[in-house]
Order: sequence, then structure tokens, then C-alpha cells
Amino acid sequence: MSLPMYWLYSSLLALGLLVTLPYWLLHMLRHGKYRSGLAERLGKVPHRLNIPDAGRKSIIWVHAVSVGEVLAVSRLITEMQARFPKYHVLVSTTTDTGQRLARERFGASNVFYFPLDLGFAIAPYLEKVRPPLVIVAETELWPNFFRLAKRSGAKLAVVNARISDRSFSGYRRFRFLLTDVLKQIDLFLAQADTDRSRLVEIGAPAKRVQVSGNLKFDVSAPSPPPIAASLRTAFEHTGAGPVVVAGSTMEGEEPLLLRAFEIVRASHRKAVMILAPRHPERFEQVADLLASLNMPFWRRSLWSGEDLGGGLLLLDTIGELAAIYALAHLAFVGGSLVEHGGHNILEPAQYGVPVVIGPHYENFRDMVDLFRAADAIRVVGPAELPLCFVDLLSDETERAAIGRRALETARRQTGSTEYTLRALEALLASDERPVVSSSQP
Repeated sequence: MSLPMYWLYSSLLALGLLVTLPYWLLHMLRHGKYRSGLAERLGKVPHRLNIPDAGRKSIIWVHAVSVGEVLAVSRLITEMQARFPKYHVLVSTTTDTGQRLARERFGASNVFYFPLDLGFAIAPYLEKVRPPLVIVAETELWPNFFRLAKRSGAKLAVVNARISDRSFSGYRRFRFLLTDVLKQIDLFLAQADTDRSRLVEIGAPAKRVQVSGNLKFDVSAPSPPPIAASLRTAFEHTGAGPVVVAGSTMEGEEPLLLRAFEIVRASHRKAVMILAPRHPERFEQVADLLASLNMPFWRRSLWSGEDLGGGLLLLDTIGELAAIYALAHLAFVGGSLVEHGGHNILEPAQYGVPVVIGPHYENFRDMVDLFRAADAIRVVGPAELPLCFVDLLSDETERAAIGRRALETARRQTGSTEYTLRALEALLASDERPVVSSSQP
């Protein structure tokens, strides 16, 4: 974009924020959203940040929007800290949930909120941090941030890049504006060939885009929280089970899942469902739904060892779902029965747990297609969901086979972290933008 276009973009963004200010204020007051880190978003660099003295270490700035992106780059960051001892890594996030997880993983002194994409908010960070390299996870396009980071002397890399079906249609309409924005990026590392093609089609220079695989395949299973051991012990002592874990559910999915669970309970009297809504602000809404159905349920935050057989546990906490999948005989991954595009299926698959999803998985199409080709997942619509649950829970041999194929499929796709590290190492060492191939690792 030309400088006048950047000014126009900044003016429209500022106007949009002003017009929607009542919306943000309402959510701050009602749900506490967006209140955390407000000063940081407006450009106040927090004193807690561990910024090494000039000449001691340079800083690599990694931006990961939310929980999914933080998880995706966690191993990459750990490896970078070991592989690049001359650099210190700072991490920014956009969402509160991503911020909490990043602080748990990397320490509060190394994590902050990403500033608004306006010059007055971005400039203080670039002046204080002075990163020689900025890494953005997946594909967040921030015109002002890219332009100002580039002007400050930073090299820019987008890792684990993907372009969803929904984003692609929008980006194509604005290709004439995006081309100049994407030219600011020195290196794109795309998840799959489809993502590479889409990046090039919307204006990314082809010689800077390569396929590195999906970092999420390299994410190790998290250490189980204490609740996991407590639940396992409770299930063993009370004979509760089989266990269905329904994770990352979205509005409109819980009624369908509860209906399926009612049918499961008809043939499995001691069955348990662990239900984990995607967004914390919906915990109360889902609790109200469960209460209205007179279904026996417990909130994880209040559960104290009661027999869960024939009932439901509402996982009203953050950061525990990934490890809880290990307890499941069967997992459902949400955002897929409604038109939301799906969520990450690897968290249950890495435990060898058979996974069921709905038909809306556009955001993870390549990953799901890979699992479908290996007969390592079940994709069903709302009408087929109850029968699918009942059939799989009644057939231990089939469940085990699907779970085993899922685990094997996930393991075959590892290697993206090492490939990404090599590419970033070359970028740091180069004085000019690299010419890269499009081959996979």
C-alpha cells in the first residue's frame, strides 16, 4: 500500500474502534473481556518485560494470537531458545486465554499483549524491543505493524501459515491492497501446498513462500494437571465409563451433543461426558443449559470426587482440556457441527483416542483430509452423531483401530519444527531476503 493508503487504513481502523467503543465497553463490564492488558494494547510497554541490555542479547519477537497459536509455536520457541543462544524470545498474544497460557509456558516477564495496529501503539514496542526478527504464527496480517517493523530494520517471518476458505475469499477481493503488505514479509512457511498456492495468489512473492508442514504435529502432549489423576482414580473406583470428551464446543453444539449422550446412556448406564466449551465466557450459559435439562452434572471447579457415572462434568477451567483427552474412550472436537470451521484434532489423536467431528472443518481441511485418507477419524452430521457414538462405544476393537491409525498418522507428519528452525536460522544469518524452495521437509 502507498503511504496515503496506510493513512486511510489507520484512519478507518481508528474510526471503527471509536464507533464500536460501546461494544468493547459492554464486554469489559459484563464479561471482563479486553480489560486485561488494555494499557499494553495501547502502547504502554510493561515494566515486567525481560528486555536484555543492548549488546548482551538481541530479541526475537514472536506473535501468537490465541491458545491454538501459542500451543503451535511452544516447541518452536523452546528449540529457538536452545538453538539461538544470542537471542532472547518475547511473546505477544491478542486474547486473554492465549496470554494466560503463554505466561504459564514462558513466564510473565517474557509475555505481553500485542498492540493495536496503529502507529502510536506499535512504536513504543519497536523502540524498546528493537527486534532483528519478528515471527508471526499462522496468518495475521497487520499492515501498520509490518510496515513499521520493517522500517525499524526487523526481518519478518510468518510461520505455520494457513489461509482458510473463509479468509481466502476475502483476501482475494483485496489483493490489490494486500500485495504491498505481503511484500514486507521476508519468509512465509506454509502448512501445506494449498496454503502456499493461496498465499501466492493473494500477492505473496512466490520465491519467499515454502511449505514447511504443520508445527502442531510436533507439539508434545502436556503434563497432566492434578485433576486428570483425580478423575482417573474416581472412574476406576466407581466403575464410571465409558468416557466421552467433547472439547472446544461452540454455541449450538451442546444441545446436539447432550441429545447424543442421552442415547448413549440408554446402553451405557455409567457413561460420562466431559464437556469443554471453547470460550470461558460461555461457561455460565452452558451450565444454565445443563441445569434446565435436569441432567446430573458437576462443574470441574466445584467437583470434589463425586461419582460421575451417568452424568456430565463441565470443564469450566482453562488449559486442562488437552491432557483430559487422555482419559477419553472417544473424543469429539467442536466447532464442526456448526459452521465455525473446526478445531485442532491432534490433541486427542496424540493419545491414540478415536476422534469424531462434524462436517464443518474448513479451517483444518488438509489435516482432516489426511486423517480421513488413513481411516483415522469419523466425520458425521448432527443426525448421525448419536449412532456414531453408540457404535464406537460398543465396539472396542474398532475404537482401538481408529485411535491407533490416528496416532500413527500424526507421528508420520512430524518434522516441521526442525525445518522451521533451519529456515529462521538462514534468515537471521542473511543480509538479504532469502530465495527458498517450495519442497516439504
